[in-house]
Amino acid sequence: MKIIDDLLSTLSLEAPVRDMRLGPFQTAVLTRCCGLASTPHDPGPHHDHAPVKEAGLLLEKDARVLARLANSSSQMEAAIGMATINSLIEVDEQRCVELNAGDLLEKKGEGKRVAIVGHFPFVPRLRLIAKELWVLEKNPREDDFPEAEAENLIPQADVVGITGAAFTNHTIERLLGFCNSNAYVVILGGTSPLSPALFDHGIDAISGTKVTDANLALLCVSQGATFRQLKGIELLTMMKKCS
Repeated sequence: MKIIDDLLSTLSLEAPVRDMRLGPFQTAVLTRCCGLASTPHDPGPHHDHAPVKEAGLLLEKDARVLARLANSSSQMEAAIGMATINSLIEVDEQRCVELNAGDLLEKKGEGKRVAIVGHFPFVPRLRLIAKELWVLEKNPREDDFPEAEAENLIPQADVVGITGAAFTNHTIERLLGFCNSNAYVVILGGTSPLSPALFDHGIDAISGTKVTDANLALLCVSQGATFRQLKGIELLTMMKKCS
């Protein structure tokens, strides 16, 4: 995908891979820093098809090889690739604010039509203040819409939130293509790369995660932590324009 290739072109890929944890909910890779990505859930059989082809040998690879897995057709490998990319980004904290994605979307979405790809914990709060709220999910809950409705609903939205997991399942460019040119577009979640390179793709804000204590984050990931259980992290938002 061009958006991933553009990300890779901004990075110095010469770094050893020092550690890696692939937990049930989070994937972590430690190179110069620690990077995270959501672990995809593949329900299919794995007897004849391994989701990670070289499992057990990945610490022998360098960061360049692992980062390029972000383009892999295997979502599990793509998660490793995205976590590696996030571990290589030198986050410019001067361009970031300590702001939760939910708070940003509430601020931008009050009284407006909002589309969210992914069901996040802040959805009930946002539903109270948005003019209309469409939550698109692969596995819809009550009041959610199936992902097939994305091409019908996203173009109508004034504010769009897209899960960073869309990088891993390679739907990010398709979803961005549905956005109205006047919509305010936010990428959110632990997979989201805090890189200004995304602003060249119609994105207005990135709500992502910076790991502040690699050892603690790695421990949480390996013990099955969900994103909300992770420790040793800081939630940051990088915006194209200050507001």
